[in-house]
Amino acid sequence: MIIIFFIYCDILILAYTVPPAKLEAIYPQGLRVSIPDDGFTLFAFRGNLNEEMDGLEAGQWARDITKVKNGRWTFKDKNAKLKIGDKIYFWTYVIKNGLGYRHDNGEWTVTEFVNEDGSPAITDGQETPPPSVTTEQYTTKPGPTSGPVPTCMQSQTAVLGRNSICKGELIFSEEFDKTNIRELSNWNLEVKFPQEPDYPFNVYMSDRTIRLDNGLLIISPILLESLYHEGFLNEQLDLSNICTGSIGTRECSQVASGTQILPPIVTGKITTRTMFNFKFGRVEVRAKLPSGSWLLPEIALEPLVTVFGNIYYESGLIRIAFAKGNDIYAKKLYGGPVLSDSEPYRTYLMKEKIGMENWHRDFHNYSLVWKPDGIQLHVDGELYGTIDPGVGFYSSAMQQGVQHSSLWVKGSVMAPLDKMFYMTLGLRVGGIHDFADVHEKPWRNKNNKAMVNFWNAKDTWFPTWYDADMKIDYVRIYAL
Repeated sequence: MIIIFFIYCDILILAYTVPPAKLEAIYPQGLRVSIPDDGFTLFAFRGNLNEEMDGLEAGQWARDITKVKNGRWTFKDKNAKLKIGDKIYFWTYVIKNGLGYRHDNGEWTVTEFVNEDGSPAITDGQETPPPSVTTEQYTTKPGPTSGPVPTCMQSQTAVLGRNSICKGELIFSEEFDKTNIRELSNWNLEVKFPQEPDYPFNVYMSDRTIRLDNGLLIISPILLESLYHEGFLNEQLDLSNICTGSIGTRECSQVASGTQILPPIVTGKITTRTMFNFKFGRVEVRAKLPSGSWLLPEIALEPLVTVFGNIYYESGLIRIAFAKGNDIYAKKLYGGPVLSDSEPYRTYLMKEKIGMENWHRDFHNYSLVWKPDGIQLHVDGELYGTIDPGVGFYSSAMQQGVQHSSLWVKGSVMAPLDKMFYMTLGLRVGGIHDFADVHEKPWRNKNNKAMVNFWNAKDTWFPTWYDADMKIDYVRIYAL
């Protein structure tokens, strides 16, 4: 180990050398990076495939590991497709005894494949040629490779209640490693009937809809009658004692009348509204989206204060990962801002990524970079959409006939997306805006019988809900 001494303010500091990372190409696909534990509280890996890093950029791979397993801190990308000769450029970072240390300018070349257990892999019926270097060897460019992290670079990110934030800092992390949802100190449980502008066919309640299981947050849709009794949709439900909506409104209490039944589905939603609010940053969510007709994931940012209004998305909504649960739609992933309740501007700014298979088949890493001058959308490390506000979102909105866009003129080019927002995770059903009126849809968006028509078609959609859970592995937010 190289020992370097630094003297600051007459205090002698022993610089720590970060252990060399072990990189492994997994057969048939995957990348594993690990270091031995040395009393760390965090291990971070940042890397690019076949492209040099631009200083301390996040890179294609940007993961923070907060748990040690079997004596090693390990990052794994199951979807990485590597081949012999590929080169990975990277840097690593650890926190030890409250201090951060980096190892910069790492380079590693794929020379062999290994199985999950680390043994040499047999590929295409032949043994992989012997490597010219071991999997723990890599080169470094000239320059310092370790030591105390340099002075904090001021971030563009703002966090409610904090004065100083460093660029690249992990400002929010949730691993869902508790055993009871009541232990999630960063989150509020939503209890209410969601209303305008989309009027979904569900009520948010935590009973039997939200649970934690083996490090995952799981949100499930269930029938309201399964919580009460058959015929309950024609009665009344008062949530006022526990409601998180506006007391005295239909958000907290509803009485069925004729075809205006109670929402037939119960789902869950959690938010950081009273716990964590921020402006600009990079959000990473590893999730498995729900499968089933007319189901919608809610992985989004919502405004803390609806400065510009709260009925028609005047104050904005930013979707991080959105794919409809029906099989005919499920290959299309969307992300980006919603700044109007109706078309043509509702989806005008959204970006689309067509998948090789339905997005709900497996877990994926969804990432949103929310900047003072635009938005970037990534999935599994791939950039699939960039949103440029130009002179301001008000300009394109006005051209599309969005009347409330005139309210944004006095803000920055990102208005209304230049205020404090909070994280939301939930599951929605149906509603009157996200599904176009097509032949197979059992309701029509502008029909006052939409909800009861949806319920009466239960035999067509309920059998498709065999994999309807939305599962969240983690949420991490970094300062820009």
